[in-house]
Amino acid sequence: MTDWENLRHFLAVARIGTLSGAARALQVDHATVSRRLASLESELQAALVERLPRACRLTPLGHRVFEQVQAMEEGAYAVERLLHAARAPLDGKVSLSAPPVLVTQLLAGRMAEFRRRHPGLQLAVSAQGQQVSLTRREADVALRLVRPKDASYVVRRIGRMHFGLYASRDYVHLQRPAEWEFIAFDTQFDELPQQQWLLELAEGRRVAFRLSDISGHLTVVRTGAGVAGLPCFLGDADPGLQRLAPDGKPFFRDIWLLVHRDLRRSAPVRAVMDFVAQIVTEQPALRLTL
Repeated sequence: MTDWENLRHFLAVARIGTLSGAARALQVDHATVSRRLASLESELQAALVERLPRACRLTPLGHRVFEQVQAMEEGAYAVERLLHAARAPLDGKVSLSAPPVLVTQLLAGRMAEFRRRHPGLQLAVSAQGQQVSLTRREADVALRLVRPKDASYVVRRIGRMHFGLYASRDYVHLQRPAEWEFIAFDTQFDELPQQQWLLELAEGRRVAFRLSDISGHLTVVRTGAGVAGLPCFLGDADPGLQRLAPDGKPFFRDIWLLVHRDLRRSAPVRAVMDFVAQIVTEQPALRLTL
């Protein structure tokens, strides 16, 4: 029987395309990935990966093995999900992935309440902008701002996050829109809808600061350093900020709650989903009726 750890390292190399990238994803060192891959090829007596100067490329046989190993992985995760769903008592661990702004500005403040309700549950929350795979158990439950297309997910829209332009009430250019300077995301996030919306409103005016997360934007705009595009549930709640009235159509992101269909009846998972949905729907600025 082939060592599953060797196969797992091969999967990471096949998906990412480099040994170093696979090592980061697996949280091991480069040498471990190389050793595991060599061990698998020796065991199978076949070359699966062509090692190039800056990348790894699957051989024709490697592609065929990759497809089979993916199917093996899916079967293993399916068993794991079924076992997890069968644990009826409200104990154990449930993992939740959500956008950083919802974790830091909305969910984190309610953790004590969750603990009082479900003292036997450990909730592991990851603030992640990137999408995770529920199929591979990278999370049990997820909040996303884009509706997933994976047919194996059960999806529900639970809220709508409206955005607006905000500045400190002490901002020196508050009454002179032509002189507004903007706070945007790093250029690596230029494909984000909220980044595109903000830059369109800026209309060539200067971007003075670029930060990687909304919490940073909120901190900077409070200092009077410029104009930021913020979720309205944050901006409207801050007495030191003023919502501006830019030209342009309103902008929002829908909030989607999702779980893998194999886990939708798991009592611990349902407890987390119900709690998260309650938190979102209790926020007037996030309600779908707006």
